[in-house]
Amino acid sequence: MTSTTTLSMALPAEHRDRLMSLAREVSFEAGTRIFEEGRRADRFWIIRTGTVQLDLHIPGRSSAVIESLSHGELLGWSWHFAPYTWQLGAETLSPVRTWEFDAEAVRAACAQDPEFGRAIATWVGRVVAHRLQASRIRLLDLYAPYGSGRWA
Repeated sequence: MTSTTTLSMALPAEHRDRLMSLAREVSFEAGTRIFEEGRRADRFWIIRTGTVQLDLHIPGRSSAVIESLSHGELLGWSWHFAPYTWQLGAETLSPVRTWEFDAEAVRAACAQDPEFGRAIATWVGRVVAHRLQASRIRLLDLYAPYGSGRWA
């Protein structure tokens, strides 16, 4: 992921500090399914250590791995957009340590402080745009007759 989507680069220090005041530390063992596509998105995480794979359910086939996330990256953006359901699934590849955030608390903080809310919305928007492009390229690689063509 590009540096503009990792927490340290995406938010100014004052907004990063405010967001981190809402965090709690959480760990997951390797092979843990963190969330499933289509289920309720009520939290999100920033990865401290380890690797998480994002996947997309494809009817009649096995799920396609879209992207792998690691240190400093946002895990989960569906909490930011109604109807708050996961658009992808996520599973740990290794033991993972994260900061976890309650989506409702962060949305309330965004509503109370429009500048903070804009910063969060811009960050999440960049992540969504990046993941959409990663999904497109991965699905073309898997299912298009000549792949994505990005290596041609």
